[in-house]
Amino acid sequence: MIRSTAASLALLLPLVAPSSTAPGERVTEVLRYEIEGRTFESTLVYHAGGDEPRPGVLLVPNWMGPTEAALERAAAVAGEDRVVLVVDMYGVDVRPRDSAEAGAAAGAVRADRAVMRARAARALEEFRGRAGDVPLDADRVAAIGFCFGGGTVLELGRSGARLDAIVSFHGDLASPTLEEDAGATRARVLVLHGADDPFVPQEDVQQFVAAMRATDVDWQLVQYSGAVHSFTDPAASLAGRAQYDERTSRRAFAALDALLEEVWGGGD
Repeated sequence: MIRSTAASLALLLPLVAPSSTAPGERVTEVLRYEIEGRTFESTLVYHAGGDEPRPGVLLVPNWMGPTEAALERAAAVAGEDRVVLVVDMYGVDVRPRDSAEAGAAAGAVRADRAVMRARAARALEEFRGRAGDVPLDADRVAAIGFCFGGGTVLELGRSGARLDAIVSFHGDLASPTLEEDAGATRARVLVLHGADDPFVPQEDVQQFVAAMRATDVDWQLVQYSGAVHSFTDPAASLAGRAQYDERTSRRAFAALDALLEEVWGGGD
């Protein structure tokens, strides 16, 4: 049985790269690779113990990139049953310090969907390539993302990437090739959206729904009443616009767990 991510999130502790790997201890490992001359550092997160291969989760963080908070979230998502890769979408020379820098970094990637897809796909390739070195089952991989990351994993899906599931938390739903590419998605798709999100308005939601209805993709969209953007982010405090909502966050992570339980059967 996959342990509840929502329960794990309540037990977050700072991540430390251990010198030993006692059972249950968190393990982090940086994967360093290059794309067109730019260096990227994505981070593996899992808990030590047991040799049985586990499903993998590609996690694309919000526009702030691979922060300590993103690594802590990855540890919660990993629990004892999964291996997570926190994806670096910007390269090591771009680490936003505030929302202005994050907006510029995310905007540059959003403006070139080919680059967005290529960077996410390379991270997925690097992730699968670690099977055998870490307890990862390369044939059972899902992708999840938050805000900018949610839009990224949906875009990765539209590239035809081999994934079991894609889950977007308060992510971007618009894409310049949405109608053209939506049907290329091979994964089951779950979109978790704040019904009052001013940054991803209902116009975008309805365009997404229309595009998905024209496909054979197995998809779901859940809208949470009273929730706005960034509802899973405890640091989000822009009232009425981007704000943490404990109840909605708990429900959203429960929906993630339910979908992964469905596609992986508890990891068996």
